[in-house]
Amino acid sequence: MTKSIMALLISFGVSLGAAVYKERITPFWFHDNTRFWYRNDLVGGAKEFIVVDAERGTRERAFDHAKLAAALSKATGTKCSAESLPFGRIEFSDDGKSIGFTVDEKTWQCDLNSYTCEKTPALAPVQPQEPTRSRRGERETSSRSPDGKWTAFAKDDNVFVRSEEKQEVQLSDDGKEGLAYGQFAWSPDSRMLVAFRIEPGEGKEVYLVESSPPEGGRAKLHTRPYALPGDKFAKHELNVFDVATRKQIKPEVERFEHEWLQPRLHWTRDGRRFTYQQVDRGHQRLRLIEVDAHTGSTRNLIEEKSQTFIWTAHTENLSLNLVTWLTNTDEVVYVSERDGWRHFYLVDANGSMKQITKGEWVVRGLDHIDEENHQIWFRASAKNPDQDPYFIHYYRINFDGSGLVALTDGNGNHLIEYSPDRKFFIDSYSRVDLAPIHDLRRAPDGNRITQFETADISELERESWKPPEIFVAKGRDGKTDIWGLIYRPRDLDPNRKYAIIEDIYAGPQGSFVPKTFSARSRYQALNDLGFVVVKIDGMGTANRSKAFHDVCWKNLKDAGFSDRILWMKGAAAKYPYLDLTRVGVYGNSAGGQNAAAAVLFYPEFYKVAVASCGCHDNRMDKASWNEQWMGYPIGPQYSECSNIDNAHLLRGKLFLIVGEMDNNVPPESTMRLANALIKAGKDFDLLVIPGGGHGMGGAYGQRRMQDFFVRHLLRAATPNRNAEAVSE
Repeated sequence: MTKSIMALLISFGVSLGAAVYKERITPFWFHDNTRFWYRNDLVGGAKEFIVVDAERGTRERAFDHAKLAAALSKATGTKCSAESLPFGRIEFSDDGKSIGFTVDEKTWQCDLNSYTCEKTPALAPVQPQEPTRSRRGERETSSRSPDGKWTAFAKDDNVFVRSEEKQEVQLSDDGKEGLAYGQFAWSPDSRMLVAFRIEPGEGKEVYLVESSPPEGGRAKLHTRPYALPGDKFAKHELNVFDVATRKQIKPEVERFEHEWLQPRLHWTRDGRRFTYQQVDRGHQRLRLIEVDAHTGSTRNLIEEKSQTFIWTAHTENLSLNLVTWLTNTDEVVYVSERDGWRHFYLVDANGSMKQITKGEWVVRGLDHIDEENHQIWFRASAKNPDQDPYFIHYYRINFDGSGLVALTDGNGNHLIEYSPDRKFFIDSYSRVDLAPIHDLRRAPDGNRITQFETADISELERESWKPPEIFVAKGRDGKTDIWGLIYRPRDLDPNRKYAIIEDIYAGPQGSFVPKTFSARSRYQALNDLGFVVVKIDGMGTANRSKAFHDVCWKNLKDAGFSDRILWMKGAAAKYPYLDLTRVGVYGNSAGGQNAAAAVLFYPEFYKVAVASCGCHDNRMDKASWNEQWMGYPIGPQYSECSNIDNAHLLRGKLFLIVGEMDNNVPPESTMRLANALIKAGKDFDLLVIPGGGHGMGGAYGQRRMQDFFVRHLLRAATPNRNAEAVSE
């Protein structure tokens, strides 16, 4: 090994010191919402304050920085610099003719005509506008009736109500231990009480042994509830009570079964009917069930079935609810992939469904519903055929599917922020190879008013920083584009051969290749050691078509490997310095499962793997995640995809890392894989991090991973870190 690489292994991970300027804009809108100011932090600690006039489309300095510095110097007796004014925020007067600011805990007001500064009382805190959030459905129920006359409660496993006069009335007599009442919801008119009789789930636990508690002494045992696939979940039986007549109604519906979620009710405007969303275990059927509280009759306003799965769990990456009730009508905006792509549907009070958005593109988020104008403001991707299909753009559409307006168009991943009155918005977009651009646009039509700022990356470029390369190759079907990134050493020599390392995460709950600009040298330590690093989204991950996503169904061992291998072969055909005989892979969590699977199921391509905190058998990981993708009930597919059951297939080199206090994936998953490998007579490396959590073991684990790749992909020696000194 060369001395330079030996030194890099000792000091790994030195970061670039360059900064990016004007990367983000934090707007502060004037009271009339036609102008906003923001601060730019510049080279050498300088800063400037800018005002943008949205109506005129102008950008200019908020004030004369030199005059204000001179005036403030005179008022305070302390020299102030125009480039580095001693305050970070300002507050304009309503007429815009003066500004306030704080210096050394003293507040000042400066007249922008005369540039005279005077002390004033303290300024109220100025807060930036909060981004528009997605609408949320009802979350809470109360045991007290809306009219305040009754309080519902459970007693002796049954339902009781207590009047204002403290009189108790028993409404049920079928509650018992193991099948007791425990959740209540009142109708808006306080006449009907909904109560659920609950059969508890198993409530089984996982165990963590903290071998090295900070305070010393004995090891500690930690336990917590943790449902595994196939465990018994709590079941909620629906009951409705007429408080005045004491009548009990049992609607003919299946019991609500869920690991942790309780049924949440939405009452229709007439207060007579309520609905709740129910998803069957295995996630192949979703229903929005409507119940007439007076009669107990039921119907499905929405019923959707799938031969694979309906994406209902771990939808945080969707940024939207599958069901959103409108406020002024008994209508629902529903999100579904029933036509093969994720789109909006409008469901009326009769259950009639009309598609709002359509086409070979994907809804990514719901930003705002304008009921008065019958419009939805939302995010989507793959609508621009000449751009990366994962890029997020913003749109508006009418409830009837007409009038689709693209609010953004720049070739990049977009994030927008509206003015308080939603008449204007700031559109910031970038790519991994394009520094952020900030546009001001009109909300009604998306027309650009002005491009008022562009990020400055000159310092990065002076340090020879290069962005990763966006690379696209066809997947296993020969038609679908697979997107990924190539990260190269800064001193790459095209006449050499370079080992490849893939950073893998194939969790079906999202897509993971970065799409926005970052100055961070994500893989600098590995690049500097002489590796080319790649990041790829193969089939089975999300945010493409339903067919693309369905590849994961009951087949998590697939992990898009066929697409990943073809992608790397395509990259090597273009760049012959990529050595396909030396390919490594690493990942954490689901990525740890993927990394180990690479050398079990695809050892002819992947030679070296580092797997940290992996879910190595989907029967041993959280039920909500695994039943969503692997199905229910538990079947042979779980064993077929198990790294543990297939440990005997190992070829190549495998390094397992696990934190003993991992509170996400139980550590025994890694330990059982180690046990299976031992029984199969396989050689492997294992690192247990005392007190470690759900990660790669911090700096120590990262260094050990790098050493492992250097030894087995570069076939070079690594430093003897147990020696008294290491010679460079």
